[in-house]
Amino acid sequence: MTSSTTISKRERILGGLWGLLTGDALGVPVEFKDGATVQADPVKDMREYGTHHQPRGTWSDDSSMLLCTADSLVNHQFSLADMGERFVRWMNDGLWTAHGDVFDMGGTTCTALMRFAKGIPADQAGGRHEDSNGNGSLMRILPAVLRFAGEPQELFSDRLEKVSAITHGHARSRMACVFYGQMVRQLLLGWQPQAALDLVRAEFAGSYERSPEFSTFRHILEDDLVSVPEREIVSTGYVLHTLHASLWCLLTTDNYRDCVLKAVNLGGDTDTTGCVAGGLAGVVYGFKSIPVDWIRQLARKGDVDCLFHEFAELCEASIGKKGS
Repeated sequence: MTSSTTISKRERILGGLWGLLTGDALGVPVEFKDGATVQADPVKDMREYGTHHQPRGTWSDDSSMLLCTADSLVNHQFSLADMGERFVRWMNDGLWTAHGDVFDMGGTTCTALMRFAKGIPADQAGGRHEDSNGNGSLMRILPAVLRFAGEPQELFSDRLEKVSAITHGHARSRMACVFYGQMVRQLLLGWQPQAALDLVRAEFAGSYERSPEFSTFRHILEDDLVSVPEREIVSTGYVLHTLHASLWCLLTTDNYRDCVLKAVNLGGDTDTTGCVAGGLAGVVYGFKSIPVDWIRQLARKGDVDCLFHEFAELCEASIGKKGS
């Protein structure tokens, strides 16, 4: 069963991009607060200040790196070196930051970008130790997913794994990006979230069941997410926690607003769970589903709008202009 046939590919693409940015900005003010603290005063709208003392509508490193990725893909067909250079410019010079400064950066990402800046090839810069499985590549992978969604599965997965490896090279992180990408591909086609998840689980198993890391995806592959109680959902910076929590938020809501607010109000790594869930929900429900007032409050809305429309046109041309 598919979702609404009135949502065009363009609206789904823009929905995913804006949905991610918006979910990120909603989560920034309460990042690192535990679930009980957040739920005692739940997020219902854009807030200002909070954890990082930032103005309302400020996005984090999640969106900055996503914007760098989209910018690279607009200007180059596929260049890991160019993506890496833009990430370094973000880290050092504030490229695609909300207000010109970097106020939050994961340690794994920082280490990888310093390695790249010293001459390590982009696809070898990301950490490959088990402790290097934060969510820093999952949070920014959506532009690569959208750009290459029309490619054959093997090439699609290979490109997502390589984009992940710029900062997160462990197989688990790379596979999480592919799982998310496969989910987005099915949602772009108009499948409802549960049907999309069922298809992706089979597809993912077919590709990775022989990987030593396959067993670490057990909860993502086997849980009846609709029935999992909130107390069992963990929202941390660990890549599989973020992926699992984001899928749960999508499967247990039926609109964009409720999905991202549910993600943010889990507490913990609120901006990243908000952005990863927001990307999924934006693709499902389309750009028009995102509250207009939230988008209006986002920093640098004009700059982002120009980039997203140019990028969406590029994606649409590569995956076909038909609606779902």
